[in-house]
Amino acid sequence: MATETVVQEKIENAHDKAKSKTKAAIDFTHQAEKLAYLAPGQENDATGSTQAVEAKFITAQDPVIVTADGSRLPAVPIEEAKKLNELRDEIDDRDPSESLPVKGKAREAKDGTIHGVTPAPKESQSHAGDEGKTDAPLKSQTPPSRTNPLFPPMPLYGPPTFIRRIHVFLFRCSSAVLSLCFLLVIILGALFTSIPEVATRQWMRLTRRNPDATRPFFREEESRRQARRLAEENWKTRDQTRKIEEASGAEEFIPLEGGPDKLPCDIRYYARRVGLDCEIFDVQTEDGFIIELWHLYNPREHTRSPASHRTPNAPDVFTTSPPSPSQHAPRSRKYPVLMIHGLLQSAGAYCSNDDSSLAFYLAKSGYDVWLGNNRCGFRPRHALLQYSDPRMWAWNIRQMGVMDLPALISRVLLETGFPRLALIAHSQGTTQTLVALAKEQRPEIGDKISVFCALAPAAYAGPLIGKMYFKFMRIISPGMFRAIFGIHAFIPLMMTMHSLLPGKFYGAMGYRVFSFLFDWSDERWERDLRDRLFRFSPVYVSSESMRWWLGRECFAKQKCILATREEKMMEDWEDGEGERSEPGERNEPCERSEHPGRDRSESPSDPSDPSRHAWFPPHTPPFALWICGSDALVDGRRLLRRFERGREPHVDIVHSHVIEEYEHLDVIWAVDAMEKCRFEVWKAAVRLSAGGWE
Repeated sequence: MATETVVQEKIENAHDKAKSKTKAAIDFTHQAEKLAYLAPGQENDATGSTQAVEAKFITAQDPVIVTADGSRLPAVPIEEAKKLNELRDEIDDRDPSESLPVKGKAREAKDGTIHGVTPAPKESQSHAGDEGKTDAPLKSQTPPSRTNPLFPPMPLYGPPTFIRRIHVFLFRCSSAVLSLCFLLVIILGALFTSIPEVATRQWMRLTRRNPDATRPFFREEESRRQARRLAEENWKTRDQTRKIEEASGAEEFIPLEGGPDKLPCDIRYYARRVGLDCEIFDVQTEDGFIIELWHLYNPREHTRSPASHRTPNAPDVFTTSPPSPSQHAPRSRKYPVLMIHGLLQSAGAYCSNDDSSLAFYLAKSGYDVWLGNNRCGFRPRHALLQYSDPRMWAWNIRQMGVMDLPALISRVLLETGFPRLALIAHSQGTTQTLVALAKEQRPEIGDKISVFCALAPAAYAGPLIGKMYFKFMRIISPGMFRAIFGIHAFIPLMMTMHSLLPGKFYGAMGYRVFSFLFDWSDERWERDLRDRLFRFSPVYVSSESMRWWLGRECFAKQKCILATREEKMMEDWEDGEGERSEPGERNEPCERSEHPGRDRSESPSDPSDPSRHAWFPPHTPPFALWICGSDALVDGRRLLRRFERGREPHVDIVHSHVIEEYEHLDVIWAVDAMEKCRFEVWKAAVRLSAGGWE
């Protein structure tokens, strides 16, 4: 009898297990379809199966979907990714520990907020659907936001069903009209505010005065204009004698282009004008985006790589050992420098000032210069997704930091054979680097960087965030933001104008619009090159990215990339600046805290452990900072103060320079940037590159 009972129990257990597996298989099929590239009915022999098979966690907060053919799909919420993996574990009888996501990292802030991944309380799991409610359109389910409070999860977009196509079409229609109206308002505002300047210049000309004579570098600009004119006149003669010069070795860098500037959007053209050349590598990120990496080289020392070598590698990074020896001969190996650009720009911003360009200067100073571009750029590309798919645009500064930056670093190290490189970034490029290096993000890339040179570092907001047009973008809801600016590229009409309008006209209009928006001037730039400066901007960026910068949940609200507004106020109180108000806002007392259980009257940090609330962990690379003292866009002084007050004990500041008269772009475009910045950047790289060489 006992034997029959045991047998019966085994049969029942087997039956229950079979039922459980059957249910798991059905649920897995539904989940795989929900996260797939195409719906089953849209697949054919050419596409093969595009169903989701696994979620790969790049970081604890960044899962990407692996499809049946091994391709990657970006930006899915954490709970959706975990559900897919858990169902697969149950079907395959796999130990869940074998497929656990990357170990979560968390950082406690002074105000009690937790940055990073934290487990949800068990009692709240049954109400997870309510906790994660969002007005994100086209969502089938949005998970609880248990990630960094500064980086809410992206909306979830599934395969292109009929309903989704209708929603996408409606957003395209609304954003085409409303974003055009917004752009027209900005253009009209820029034209209106430029009337006094134009009138003043015309009056000075009528009274036989030179309106440019009061510019700070008037004589230097005149000298450069004459030198450029002479070089253009001599180009034909120089072209005839170039072979003689090459044979004699009289000149190390021989220009391969010349004559009047044609203003093309072509990095190679400008490199060849100064005796260098450029090759373009395609790089695949871990979520499937194809981004461009530009390599500057001296054509007399380096042979252009074959096109087959410059194609994208596999999406995983830091998995292949660098080749040995590298592409250069042992005696001619140059230390690699990777440069990352700012918001709405491309890496061409470093190559627009002839020999005074920072990229060309470093290349001629003995460095192996690589110029990194972020996702989409001038040519939006993905291994699977098309331009019209909203999944291609579901990203913000997080993905640029934890996926684009490691992919670029990995490819540079692979191509050069070095274990580390020097990283130079401007504006948004510094933001994505600081985000990536934070404790809860991807700090391991710090071991691949010998020195981080930050130009106009964008960590804290400047007073410009209080401008009326930025306030408008901050007060509207996320749903309204998407209705106005869409769920694809941010005002793509700008890129259409960039491709259609003549270079000189677009350069003049681009300067006026960006000057109006960001409150900078060309006083310190070489005005004759201003049109060229805007040939490499704007680029395609996602509306979600701009919403992170300007919408009401993230940077525009917190006014910091890695700290909440409350924590900033606490630090002001500690520094004796508690009465200072944020731009455009009323002063608020610092005695109250939004987080219960924390007494503001007590010191919020533990003096014995200064690293407890630090952003960055040990092994963070050395920092070198160049702060623009007249920068209205970001507050670099505040970031420097954070380091000087010992709030980042693991960060070694090897150089800092506050240039009082500089605005945000002067640090890369000013006439005197060679003396103020470029030579110092070169010295910082020289000082710390030896460790990477060895």
